[in-house]
Amino acid sequence: MQDLPIATPHPQTAALQGRLVAGENVVATLEVDLDTQGRFGQGLVALTNSRLLAFDPAAGNWAEHPLAPGQSLKLSDHGGLAFMELFDAGGRLARWRFTLACNPAAVRLVDAFEREVQRLAGHAVPVDDAEGEDSSFDFGEASKPSSTWVLLRLWRFARPYQGQLLLGFALMLGATGATLVSPYLTMPLMDRVLIPFQNGQQIDPGLVGLLLSGLFGAALLSWGLGWAKTYLLSLVSERIAADLRTATFEHLLGLSLEYFGNKRTGDLMARIGSETDRISVFLSLHALDFITDVLMLAMTSIILFSIHPGLALATLVPLPFIAWLIHLVRDRLRTGFEKIDRVWGEVTNILADTIPGIRVVKAFAQERREAARFRDANQKNLQVNDRLNKTWSLFTPSVALLTEMGLLVVWGVGIWLISHQSITVGTLTAFLAYIGRFYGRLDSMSRIVSVTQKAAAGAKRIFDILDHVSNVPDPVNPQRFENVTGAISLQGVNFRYGSRSVIRSLNLDIRPGEMVGLVGHSGSGKSTLVNLICRFYDVTEGSIKVDGVDLRRIKVTDYRRHIGLVLQEPFLFFGSIAENIAYGKPEATREEIVAAARAAHAHEFILRLPHGYDSLVGERGQGLSGGERQRISIARALLINPAVLILDEATSAVDTETEKEIQKALDNLVKGRTTIAIAHRLSTLRKADRLVVMDRGEIVELGPHDELIAMQGHYWRLWEAQARRVDQEDLEEHELAPNPSAHTENA
Repeated sequence: MQDLPIATPHPQTAALQGRLVAGENVVATLEVDLDTQGRFGQGLVALTNSRLLAFDPAAGNWAEHPLAPGQSLKLSDHGGLAFMELFDAGGRLARWRFTLACNPAAVRLVDAFEREVQRLAGHAVPVDDAEGEDSSFDFGEASKPSSTWVLLRLWRFARPYQGQLLLGFALMLGATGATLVSPYLTMPLMDRVLIPFQNGQQIDPGLVGLLLSGLFGAALLSWGLGWAKTYLLSLVSERIAADLRTATFEHLLGLSLEYFGNKRTGDLMARIGSETDRISVFLSLHALDFITDVLMLAMTSIILFSIHPGLALATLVPLPFIAWLIHLVRDRLRTGFEKIDRVWGEVTNILADTIPGIRVVKAFAQERREAARFRDANQKNLQVNDRLNKTWSLFTPSVALLTEMGLLVVWGVGIWLISHQSITVGTLTAFLAYIGRFYGRLDSMSRIVSVTQKAAAGAKRIFDILDHVSNVPDPVNPQRFENVTGAISLQGVNFRYGSRSVIRSLNLDIRPGEMVGLVGHSGSGKSTLVNLICRFYDVTEGSIKVDGVDLRRIKVTDYRRHIGLVLQEPFLFFGSIAENIAYGKPEATREEIVAAARAAHAHEFILRLPHGYDSLVGERGQGLSGGERQRISIARALLINPAVLILDEATSAVDTETEKEIQKALDNLVKGRTTIAIAHRLSTLRKADRLVVMDRGEIVELGPHDELIAMQGHYWRLWEAQARRVDQEDLEEHELAPNPSAHTENA
C-alpha cells in the first residue's frame, strides 16, 4: 500500500518517476516556487541515492548532477529570498532560488544530501528517524514499518502493576481450564449414557446428575474466574494507558520550542489522545483475548493429543497455511495503519487550525474553502482505509475457509477411525467440541493480527515523542541559581536555524536593573535573541551568562522562575481572571493577585466584569479586549516578581489610548528589573538606558537614543522613516476629518 499525501501532487511527479532508473530511490524533494530568472514558477529539486534531479520551469527541462564525494550543498538568504547552491572542487555547479516559505524543506534536503555524500565517501551515516520528514512523492516504496516488538516497550509502564498482572494471569489460566472441562464430560455422556440408552439399557440417574453437575460447576467456575480476571486486567490496562498518556505529555512539555516548530497541534493531540486510547483498548481487550487464545490452543492441543494423537495431527493441517497468511498480511496491515495514522493526523490538523481560527475563516468568507480542505483530507483518509480493508477483507474469510477445510478433514478421519473401531462416537463428539473451540480461537487469533498492528503503529508514534531528546537539556549537575541580580552577558553568540545563520558573533553586556531596547528591521534577529536569553533555544556557538553563570549549567525550570515574559499576543487559558494572573504562582493569595492587578492597571476593568476576579475569560481570553488581555499578562508577570523582564512588542497590537494604560503598567513592571524590550513603535523605547540596533543578526549600533540619533546611522534612518510614516498618517487623518468652519459657511 502506498502513502496518499494530502497535498496536491506536484505537476512533475510523473515526469520525475519516469526519469528514475532501476534501484534508484527518491530520498528528499524540494518544490521551488521561483525559476532561474527569479520569476514565480513551479520547479522541483529531487535528491536520489545517486544524483540530484532538477526541473526548471523557465526552460521547461530537467538537469541532473551525479552525486560524488567532496560535493557540498549550501543555503543562504537575502532580502526575503533563499538560495541553494551545489558546489564541487571546481566551483559552483548549479543554483536554485525560492522564497523563504520553501526553506524548511530546503534544510531537510541539504541534510539528506550531506548524509548521501558521506555514504558515498564510505563514512558511517546516522539513521534519521525524524517524524514528518518523508518525501511527499510516492513511487510505491513502502516506508519501513514499525516492528510489533515495539509493544514490548510498554512493559516499563506495566512493571509497577506486575503483581496484579500475575494474579490476572493465574485467574486467566483457571478460567481457561474450566472452559475445557465441559467437552471432556461429553465423552461419558455419549458413551455411557446416550448410546447405551439407544441400545436398550436404562439411564443411570446418579451418573447423569453427576455429569450435569460437573458441567454446571465448570460453567459457573469459568464465569466467576473470567469476570475476576477481566475486571482486574481492565483496571490495570487503564492505569497503564493513563501512565503512558501522562508520561508522554510530561515529556512533551520538556521538549524545546524547536520540536514544536516542526509539529502540528492536531497530530500531537491525536498521538496523546487517540493513540493511547487505542493502546488501552488493545491491552484491556485484545491482548487479554490473545493470551487467552494462546492458553486455550495450548491446553486444547494437549487434550487432543491425549485423546488420540492421529486425529490431533489431522486437526493441525490448516495451521501452516494460516501462519503463512498471517505472515503475508502482517507487514501490510502495520504499514497501512501507520499511513492511516498520518492521514488522520492531517484531518485532525485541519480541525485544530480551523476551529480556533473560526473568526478569520468567517471574516474572509472562507467557509467553503475550509470545508473543501476537510472534505479532501477526509477523502484521502477514506481511500487509505479502503485499501487496507481490501487486504483485510480477503484475509479473514480465507482463515475461516481454512478452518472449515480442517474440520472436514477431522470429520473424514474420525469417521474412518470409527469404522475401524479405533475410537468411539463419544470420542469423536468430544474431539469435534474441542476442535470447534480450537479453530474458534485460531480464527480469533488471526483477527487479533489487525488490532495488534494497529496498536504497534500507535505505540511507535508515541515512542517517537518519548524517544525525542530535548535540544535544551538540563545539566547533569546543575548549579544553584538564587539571589539573581539580572546581569546578562552574551559572548560570541552564534545561532543557526538548520543551515541558516540568524545570530552572528554577537557580544553584549547588560547591567543589573538596566533597560535595553532591541530595534531593527523585521528579520534582524531581535526575537531570536530574546528566545536565546529565555533559553527556549541553545546557542550554536558562544555562551550566555546570567550573574556570571552559563545558562547551560542551570536547571531550566530554576532559571525561568526568574524570567517574566510579556508577549505581543498575550495568551490566556480558559479559566477565571484570578487563575490566569496566578498562572506562574498558583499558590498566590487573593491579596497578592489583586495587588498585581492594581499595579498592571487592570483592577478597575476586572471589577466591572460580572464576577470580578472569578469571571471566566473564555478560550484564549476571547471574552476580553486585546488591551485587557495584555494587562492581565503584565499582572501575571508582576506576580512572580522576576529579576529579568522580557517585553516582546507588548504594545504593538493596541490603540493609542490603550497603549497609554499599558505603558503605565509597564512602568511599574520594569522598576528595579533588568528589562529587554522589543517595540514596534520606537518612541516607546526612549526611556531605555541603551538601544541595541540589530541588522542581519549582528549588533550594528549601541547606545542611548540621543547618541544614536546624533550618529545619523542605522537607528536614525529607522527613526526618520517611522516619523515620516506617522506624519503622513496624521496628515491623512486631518484631510479626512470634517471641516467645522466650512460646514458653518455652507449653513
